[in-house]
Amino acid sequence: TGPKALKFACLCLHNGLRFLSELPIPTISAATSPVVPWNGSVRILCRGIPEAFLYQLSLMKNSTHTVIEKKLGFQKKAEFIINHMNTTMAGGYQCQYKKKYHWSEWSKPLEVVVTGLYDKPVLSTDQSPVLIPGGNISFQCSSAHTLFSRFSLAKEGDTSSPWHQPEEYQGNFSLGPVNAGFSGNYRCYGWHSNSPHVWSAPSNALEILVTDSSKQNSMMENSIRMGMAGLVLVVLLVILAEDWNSRRVSHKEDFQELAAQRWSK
Repeated sequence: TGPKALKFACLCLHNGLRFLSELPIPTISAATSPVVPWNGSVRILCRGIPEAFLYQLSLMKNSTHTVIEKKLGFQKKAEFIINHMNTTMAGGYQCQYKKKYHWSEWSKPLEVVVTGLYDKPVLSTDQSPVLIPGGNISFQCSSAHTLFSRFSLAKEGDTSSPWHQPEEYQGNFSLGPVNAGFSGNYRCYGWHSNSPHVWSAPSNALEILVTDSSKQNSMMENSIRMGMAGLVLVVLLVILAEDWNSRRVSHKEDFQELAAQRWSK
C-alpha cells in the first residue's frame, strides 16, 4: 500500500498544482492613497474571477503571511478597509481568492506606508511650477532636523505608488515629460532604510500646473477679439446716443422757434 499511497499523493499534488496554475493571479490595488497618515484608513481592492467565493487579505512581514481579513461571496473583486493605520499595520499587502477547493496564487504586494512619525522635510524647486506639456521639473527634498536615508515624492490624491529616490541620503527627483495629468499638489517624505513603511510627516505642498500654451494663445486671441468687439459696440452706442441727442435738441429748438412765432402773431 505504501507505493500506491505515494503515487496517489503525487497525483493529487500534481492536479492541485495544475489547477492552481490555471487560476488567474489576482491583482491588488489601493482605492485610496497607500500613503496613509497615522490613525488614518486605506481601502484595498482585490480583483479575481466571478467564480471566486472567498477572498483573503494578508500582511507580509518577515517572510510570513498574516491573514488580516476574509470576504465571502461570489464576486469578481473584494474590498478591504484598514482602519487606524499604525506601524504594525503598515507593510506589504497581498491577496488571493478561492475557487472550489483551491486557492489562487498570491497577488503582487501593495506597499502601504504610515506617515507622521518624524518631523516633516522641505520640498522645493528652483524652476517655475508652471509648465508646458513635454517639459521637465526637478524637486529637492531635504531635512535640517533628521538625517533620513531615503526620500519619497507623492502626488496628493494619487492612488499609485509614490516616486522613490534609490540613492541614500539624496532627495532629488525629476519628473517628465509632463502632461496635464501631472498638475496637482506634491509632497515629499523622509524615511529610514531599516523601516521602509514608516515615513515622516508630509512636507508642505508644492503645486505644479501644466498648461497647454497653444490653448492659452487661442484663449488670449479670443479674449482680444471679444474685447475689440465690445469696444466697437461701445463706440457705436456712443455715436447713436450723440446722434439721438442732437436730433432731440434740434427738434426742441424747432418747436421753441415755432411757438415764438405763434406768440408774436
